Amino acid sequence: MERVYINGKSVFPFKSKEELLKFISKEKKILIAMNTEKILSSNNKLQSIINDNIAYPDGIGAVMALRRKSIKAAKIPGAYLWQDIIKQFYHDKSFYLIGSTDEVINSTVKKLKSEYPKIRIAGFRNGYFDNHEFAAILEDIKNKKPDIIFIAMGSPKQEYVMADLLSQYPALYMGLGGSFDLYSGITKPVPEWWNKIFKWEGLYRCFSDFRNIQRWKRQFPALKIIPKIIFNKL
Repeated sequence: MERVYINGKSVFPFKSKEELLKFISKEKKILIAMNTEKILSSNNKLQSIINDNIAYPDGIGAVMALRRKSIKAAKIPGAYLWQDIIKQFYHDKSFYLIGSTDEVINSTVKKLKSEYPKIRIAGFRNGYFDNHEFAAILEDIKNKKPDIIFIAMGSPKQEYVMADLLSQYPALYMGLGGSFDLYSGITKPVPEWWNKIFKWEGLYRCFSDFRNIQRWKRQFPALKIIPKIIFNKL
């Protein structure tokens, strides 16, 4: 599959979730969810990581930008894609999970083992660690040899961590943001009716957590990308 460049970042325009799952079956790279914030980012380090790996259209901004280039692509929410990856590969691959708090990661692992009794979870831990602990995590990963590693720490921190790990241990990595919180029930899912009508999940979460200024700030790029899409400036 040929990648498409949007504002200097490469995106693989998968037409369906199934096409993506088939494409990554033997890959040892980083899966990166492309949304408006990443598309408009001026972070050169993040852009380099994106272009060296597999970015897919996670947000409506990415889908609209691709359509403006006459390329049809599916919106593939990363918050659920990681669960599809587990369903697809848990029979013959092992997993390693990093992210969120001890409470959330323990709840996530417990739920996964309940839903997939035969799942092989090579290891897991919270997402709070320093450079010294990073060396220990890398050593643990090398010893346990997982096939797929999920890291939920928020962007761009999770991309930096995954790039560092990939350079020393080949595997399929995927950044998950707050997906463990969603899976474990700490965060409520965006209603299907909202996604069908508005397709802007971030805005719904802003209304759900109205006083969270940081959430609102993260939505500002969405307002900037609209004229860029209209006038084909991406």
